[in-house]
Amino acid sequence: MAKNFFSRINLIRLGLAIISVALIVLVLPRTDHQSYSYELNQPWKYPLLTADFDMPIMRDSISARSMRDSIDRVFIPFVKRDTKVEHTNIERFASLIAPNTNVVERGILVNLLREAYSNGILDPNLYTLVDGKGGTHTLRLVEDDNNNKAVVALDASKMASPAKAFRRIDSIYSHETHQENGKLSPEIGKALNICLNPNIELDSATDYKYRSQEYLNVIGATGVIKKGQRIVDRGEIITPQIFTNLNTYQEMLISRQSETSHTYFLIGEVMYIIIIIALLYTFLMIYRTRFFASVRKMTFLMTFITLFAVFAILMFEYFANGIYVVPFAAVPIIIMVFFDSRTAIFSLITTVLLSALVATYQFQFIFMELTVGLVATFSIRHLSRRSQLLRTAVLSFIAYGITYFTISLISSGNLSLFAWKTIGTFAINSVLLSFAYILILVIEKIFGFTSTVTLVELSDINSPLLRRLSEEAPGTFQHSIQVSTIAADAARAIGANTTLVRTGALYHDIGKLSGPIFFTENQHGVNPHAGLAPETSAQKIISHVTSGLDLASKSNLPNVIKEFISEHHGKGLTKYFYNTAVNENPDKVIDKAEFQYPGPNPQSKETAILMMADAVEAASRSLKDYSQQSINNLVDKIIDSQLQEGLLKEAPISFQDVEKIKNAFKSRLATIYHSRVAYPEMKKNTASAQAKPDTETVAVLPQNPPENNASGEAKENQSQS
Repeated sequence: MAKNFFSRINLIRLGLAIISVALIVLVLPRTDHQSYSYELNQPWKYPLLTADFDMPIMRDSISARSMRDSIDRVFIPFVKRDTKVEHTNIERFASLIAPNTNVVERGILVNLLREAYSNGILDPNLYTLVDGKGGTHTLRLVEDDNNNKAVVALDASKMASPAKAFRRIDSIYSHETHQENGKLSPEIGKALNICLNPNIELDSATDYKYRSQEYLNVIGATGVIKKGQRIVDRGEIITPQIFTNLNTYQEMLISRQSETSHTYFLIGEVMYIIIIIALLYTFLMIYRTRFFASVRKMTFLMTFITLFAVFAILMFEYFANGIYVVPFAAVPIIIMVFFDSRTAIFSLITTVLLSALVATYQFQFIFMELTVGLVATFSIRHLSRRSQLLRTAVLSFIAYGITYFTISLISSGNLSLFAWKTIGTFAINSVLLSFAYILILVIEKIFGFTSTVTLVELSDINSPLLRRLSEEAPGTFQHSIQVSTIAADAARAIGANTTLVRTGALYHDIGKLSGPIFFTENQHGVNPHAGLAPETSAQKIISHVTSGLDLASKSNLPNVIKEFISEHHGKGLTKYFYNTAVNENPDKVIDKAEFQYPGPNPQSKETAILMMADAVEAASRSLKDYSQQSINNLVDKIIDSQLQEGLLKEAPISFQDVEKIKNAFKSRLATIYHSRVAYPEMKKNTASAQAKPDTETVAVLPQNPPENNASGEAKENQSQS
């Protein structure tokens, strides 16, 4: 059964790791090279960039565009002539005008149309190039003579568009036939419009071919940047030529990558992520065994780190400098609230290294984020107030500014790269960090954790449950206060969670509210156990554990507080009533189960400290002698008996810790029960002298000089003090 349980736990851990790797790989940008963000006429903000391979030097876009425009202005277009269009339209025209003209008129019109086709009828767009502003009166035609292609120049001065050819035919025909109205008849005009179609059109393929050859002088390389040669250096202004070189470099990188498989790069990314997560798992497995064994805590830790890294990658991909807006300092702060500082720092390192996969300049990013994250961690040892986050946000902003200033000096030797815009980004980062308190509350609700802030709020003695305890069971309340004090000292001595111990101690005996009178500290002369069987009395005492758990559930106390209620007696015996039962029934076997607390035994350092503190504080009230030796003997006796009974064997606590706890208890109890100074009683004759009537005092005044009387009063005062 236990084997199956641990196998299931291992599968969950493995599943969490696989999901983390898959999510991070999924959102990584699909590129196999360093990405750069640069602008024309702005300084290059990255380190020296050299070519990874030989690359051509192309003309910059402005020069290339100017040269292409010059070529286009003088370039003679290539055309093609369609003789079939000419013959088809002439025959069609003759047939269309036959019913409306005689032989002579028809012959004149057909000859005029044939002449127009002979000169050339151009496509309207092409005619604009020939006859338009800045146009040319020459066209080129590629002729195929016995499979020998030759370029022939065409005179385009007599060529016309369909509209111009129509007007020319109309003018000549009207002149030769002496038309009175000077226009073609509607029937002839309609037929001419139908049959005037371009027979000379742009030869797109040939024109593009020859034009591209002309462009080679523009788009062709003007030189070569050899492998390892400088492309641009840090701080250098990006001129149009450098801008073109950078674009060429990026395009060639993409082109070269498209020719090869991305498999190796992807394998490298996956291995990088696996190594980092494996290191985190190893740390938890060796140094944080309890965290590693908890499915809930491992789920939170891996989910939080993964989602934070995913968020950072997406911010980098979709926003300029977006990765520096992400408040990485929130990672150690939030994890430290629920775990501890070492786990928090290791989680910070893990998150930063995962996010560094996409950072433009990894050294800058890692140095800056780790420095700021550590500053935030050191500034909050125990988060108990929201105002602490504001202080941490300010310190983080200062740390960002100092690290950015340092990196600027290292990179360029001056402050030419120092940009106030980047400082603004850090300011946004710090503002977001100050809202980590909201995220802490959300995590508490989702994962059922308890933060230090919540513990501090619960430890307020004005809270409803503690106020009720102070009113209905004042003795128990005072006992809880004393236990919380000495337990907190012990927790501080061994490095346990002081706030958790203090808060748990305040609530550990709330179950006594169900019957305060059954407990010694609340009794005032009346003992309700008188006349009860030892078994019954034991059950009354034991029930304060189960009653406390019920009351804690009704009051919505967190599970960590319930652990103090259930574990502060462990599976110990109510020895007073058990011994009484044994003494009263010497011939009977007494069942220990009836006198045993339900447990479990303490499972953490904090609950183990409470068990020891609770027993020691209660026993100390019965001491008649509060000397140091008496207190020392009591502490040693109580804690050694708990060790012998095995009540502390399940807690992760060492013998060295136990000795430190003993010393803390002894020191605190000695302070609580320190001896007082005994005030001397007033002597009887002196008191009688002071009680004499005033007349008698006046009578003896002449016999006692004033100075002697004053001296006597001084001595008396000194004696009394």
